[in-house]
Amino acid sequence: MSRFVLSVCLVLISFALMIPESAAQSNIVYKIPVYQEVEKGLYAFLKRSIGDAEEAGADAIVLEINTPGGFVDSAEDIANLLDSTSLRKIAYINSEALSAGAYLALHTDEIYMSPSGTIGAAAVIESSGNTAGEKANSAWKAKMINAAELTGKDPIYAQAMADDTVNLPEYRAPAGKLLTLSSSEALKVGYSEGTVSSFGELLEMANLANAKVVESEETFMESLARFITNPIIVPILLSVASLGLIIELYSPGFGVAGTMGLISLVLFFFGHLVAGLAGYETIILFVIGILLIVAEFFLPFGISGILGAGAIVLSIILAGGNVTQMSIAVLIALTVTIVGMVIIMKFFGKELRVFNKMILSDATSTDKGYVSNENRTDLIGKVAITMTPLRPAGTIRMDNERIDAVSDGSYIDKGKRVKIIKVEGSRIVVREVIEGEETK
Repeated sequence: MSRFVLSVCLVLISFALMIPESAAQSNIVYKIPVYQEVEKGLYAFLKRSIGDAEEAGADAIVLEINTPGGFVDSAEDIANLLDSTSLRKIAYINSEALSAGAYLALHTDEIYMSPSGTIGAAAVIESSGNTAGEKANSAWKAKMINAAELTGKDPIYAQAMADDTVNLPEYRAPAGKLLTLSSSEALKVGYSEGTVSSFGELLEMANLANAKVVESEETFMESLARFITNPIIVPILLSVASLGLIIELYSPGFGVAGTMGLISLVLFFFGHLVAGLAGYETIILFVIGILLIVAEFFLPFGISGILGAGAIVLSIILAGGNVTQMSIAVLIALTVTIVGMVIIMKFFGKELRVFNKMILSDATSTDKGYVSNENRTDLIGKVAITMTPLRPAGTIRMDNERIDAVSDGSYIDKGKRVKIIKVEGSRIVVREVIEGEETK
């Protein structure tokens, strides 16, 4: 009996010793990098990573942020993505979280910063490099303030990051300057929970020291998609695609230019598909556009070609997610294409070979052997007699043949000898033979 009791006690002690170890190892943390620019491709990567963390039953996700900012619409989509998950969200600013990066950090539950970390400078900047208009800035300021208030932070500092009219000289942000907080300043104003020198130290401060860390990394396809979907790269890709295909229309066969154009189009749709911006319906619409243009070679009136071009442009615009940005990219590509066509035709004298079967290019010109009537060039230099006065038109006779003729400008009386000096189709020009002139 005593042995049985002893055995039970040993088993219970073993379970007791195992429980803390199991609890210590039960935490799972997903470490997700937020590097480079904030754009549509980053959204797709974060969506996949957060989904993986949710499926794995993770206790927290840590966004390791090092970004100079990015695009407002992409930042708003990512912020909504962060707000929609019930996971504990921690931002680790390991260098800088500027502009859109600051906005994303404010949408996490906790912020930790490296000693050299900074957060702020979040004004909306247009593609030209100038500050955006009041309407866009006003909306962005409100979003920054809301983001701070959601996590109980003083909104004045979030506002100062986006509004240079806020006066905070004690933080190097007097009126006219945007606020950027250092790690110590962020800790002081409550925008950081702590300054950490490493990721391990962050886990300790966040009571996740023994957690299993899963590092989420971008796949090659996701990295490629992020590059392709960058709003700066998109118009370049579309310009190369359109210009390459247009150049191919001026050339016989299919060569390098056409290949580059097709590769650019494939990359464009591939990148937007991987990023989750485009669906297969956009590709179907694009293929329909191509088929309509091909049908134009066999159908009259040009309606098929116009519909096909419209379908292609619409598919490209819909593939981008942001209609305004994609419309601008398409306009840039069309401008490049038109300039390229003008240069090819004006400076290189090329013709659109592809339309040779559609356009009547044959002409009944003299150099190709066509004449509208009998060309009497054999009469040049011969002498005839005027049957009627030439005023300047009249009739001449040569070898019993009556011929309509005109004088070279002077009046020639009836019965005069004239020499044929020019034949222009049916127009025969003569001049009076001066007495003593040598004739054939």
